[in-house]
Amino acid sequence: MDKEQLVKKWLNNDLTEEESKAFNALEDADLYKEIIEEAQRFNGSTHAKVESFDTLDEKLVSKNNNSINWVKVVSSIAAIFIVGFALFTFLNKDQISSYQTTLAQNEVITLPDNSIVNLNELSELQYNNSKWNSNRSLDLTGEAFFDVEKGKRFDVNTPFGTVSVLGTEFNVMSRDSIFKVSCYEGLVQVAFDDENVKLPAGTEFILSSGKGSKSKITIAEPHWLKNMSVFENASFEDVIIELEKQYNIKVQHPSDLNIQFTGAFEHDNLENALKSISKPFNLTYIIDTNKVIITNGEN
Repeated sequence: MDKEQLVKKWLNNDLTEEESKAFNALEDADLYKEIIEEAQRFNGSTHAKVESFDTLDEKLVSKNNNSINWVKVVSSIAAIFIVGFALFTFLNKDQISSYQTTLAQNEVITLPDNSIVNLNELSELQYNNSKWNSNRSLDLTGEAFFDVEKGKRFDVNTPFGTVSVLGTEFNVMSRDSIFKVSCYEGLVQVAFDDENVKLPAGTEFILSSGKGSKSKITIAEPHWLKNMSVFENASFEDVIIELEKQYNIKVQHPSDLNIQFTGAFEHDNLENALKSISKPFNLTYIIDTNKVIITNGEN
């Protein structure tokens, strides 16, 4: 096995007993070990002390007692700096954690401080794991419910604004043109544009078409956590769009249905969901594989 392969296997802690002996017999083995030790001790506030060229020259002369192959010396020094720089970069690079959910998929994420995030479908979340202890900040697109451990400031950054808390339960939806923050426990601060809005428990903030408004909420947690879609005076078209998304189906319905729906449907039973939205309006439906046809009239 050549020298390069030995060094690579040594860096991966993958040497056999025989290979370990071969590595230790290398001329530069002690130097490689020293680089690793220094890299592990090195941080941004330490300054490395480099020996002078004369001192290095004396050591090389006393070691070899013959003429120096300067090409080999320069190559070795260059290799040492490259290895050292690579190790330093590896030890200090950011560790980004990313999560993404697909249609009808929820994912529960435990953050480094034991805060819990329930990520709703079609959502993305990302944070810097290596800097979490000093900066509890994450980026969200979509919707998520947060149960935050008390501690330093906790920021949720969205395309519309930033939600900041110290420890509480809240829900953030940042999807399409809607930005909604609901506070279920504690106190939440929402920063958007040049405004700051504080939400105590039992209130929510909605930003739509550039206009923000506050209102009260009476539920203990978001309905989507219980696999329910809830509507209040919503157009039937919006209800159908949500049904298609939750069940990954196509729904054909009369285009002239000018009705508003207040109610809910569940996410894990299509038959029950269709009954919930059709029965109040005396509509009928037919399920055909991944397609649903809704019509006027009684069965």
